Amino acid sequence: MAVEAVIWDFGGVFTSSPFEAFNRFEAAHGLPKDLIRRVNSADPDDNAWALFERNEIDTAGFDAKFLEESTALGHPVAGRDVLPLLSGELRPRMVAALKACKARFKVGCITNNVVSMHSPGQDEGQRAAGAMGQVMPLFDAIIESSKAGVRKPDPRIYLMMCELLAVEPGACVYLDDLGINCKPAAALGMRAIKVVDVDQTLAELSDATGLTFDAEAVA
Repeated sequence: MAVEAVIWDFGGVFTSSPFEAFNRFEAAHGLPKDLIRRVNSADPDDNAWALFERNEIDTAGFDAKFLEESTALGHPVAGRDVLPLLSGELRPRMVAALKACKARFKVGCITNNVVSMHSPGQDEGQRAAGAMGQVMPLFDAIIESSKAGVRKPDPRIYLMMCELLAVEPGACVYLDDLGINCKPAAALGMRAIKVVDVDQTLAELSDATGLTFDAEAVA
């Protein structure tokens, strides 16, 4: 089936991965490497991150529950100390690739986020000059977990995007930096690309779409 839409994750795709910031925080505070990821992966459907990204708890609730979960692993970390680590640096070549795809295909974004990270519309003045402010207006459709009440890797969120874009899953390319989020997309029939680095991603996206992404032009 010919490609009709390219669907993107946000963090770790258009911005540098928060995992890098997590590791810097852990090193600075004498914590085991990847502790924060371990907290996030334990009880993945009902842990602090999952509840917060579905907007089932507020910031104070996340702060307390993340502290409880990290303490259970032997290293107390308050949730309020983790949230500032989520912002990454914008990747201009990925933004340029999005613009190139938009000229040819429908483009959508599925992002697991929290209320405080909402795309322009909430906190617009604060975010207008930021990464989300630059990228989000380019999409034809956006699904934010904290507004939809469902989060990746729940297959429903991918089908919701297909409905918004009026495309079949088999006509979609999906990009995400987490393999766990790519798997349900692939199971639905999408061409899933796990974002490891920019060069690898653009090479696979070129293969999937037939577009050429010139490194010099988009650097």
